[in-house]
Amino acid sequence: MTISICNLSVVPVRAGRGSKTEMITQLLFGEMVECWEKKGDWTKIRCIWDNQIGWVRSNQITPITEEEVAQYDQDLAFCMEISQPVVAIDHFLPITMGATLPNFDGMKFELAGKSYTFSGQVISPGILAPSTELLIKLARKYLYAPYLSGGRSPFGIDGTGLIQVLFKMMGIAMPRDAYLQARKGELIDFFEQARVGDLVFFEDAKGHIDHAGIICEAGHILHASGQVRIDKIDHFGIFNTLTKKYTRKLRVIKRILTDTIPSKNKQKGEKTEKVRGQKELFE
Repeated sequence: MTISICNLSVVPVRAGRGSKTEMITQLLFGEMVECWEKKGDWTKIRCIWDNQIGWVRSNQITPITEEEVAQYDQDLAFCMEISQPVVAIDHFLPITMGATLPNFDGMKFELAGKSYTFSGQVISPGILAPSTELLIKLARKYLYAPYLSGGRSPFGIDGTGLIQVLFKMMGIAMPRDAYLQARKGELIDFFEQARVGDLVFFEDAKGHIDHAGIICEAGHILHASGQVRIDKIDHFGIFNTLTKKYTRKLRVIKRILTDTIPSKNKQKGEKTEKVRGQKELFE
């Protein structure tokens, strides 16, 4: 068994061999996988961070040594830009939010035998502690990203992929599937006890957990439905104000982060201003 790394921007992981099979997830730049077997142009892999098993094109991942594996697990930084190129000697490569930069020194890093420079914003979980405020700021950067089943990038993402990448950037590993994510964290018994940053999970007509989102402000959820969007939520589920209908039935609320967002310059009885844009988030 060998370890390989994704040295391309975004690589699809499929349920079976062949480009017409279902895309179950994606590899982002800098993520490592175990290679189990190779058949033709395809390799069966296990994603190291979440145990997801699938097939990728063999020429879209690169084998690395045991020494490189040990090095890449240290001093990780994650890209915070929607899209920004890493620069090698002979090419530019656009990477997306959540891409991994191993042993990043603030300007340079090495991956699969190549040296790169990167001038964009990064987040280092070893330096910046996970917090609810950080989670929401990162989540809002994905607003209006198109929905894509199996997607994990700002150019196509699903609800559980969004949650997984957000927590990854804070150094917290999360599973890929909604029902597995729903097993994490502290159970919140009543909707009235939910706080900003809590994860909310929803069930289909058969009672299976099939959707997830994040409470981003009181009575509102950030989730991927057609696009990453903000909708109203209550103890029944997600309410679409355009159709005047409930679109998802609430199943369970879980708390991963235990801190709370501090109120800033808020007077008694004054409502907090809702931030809808992305530009002011990191000013």
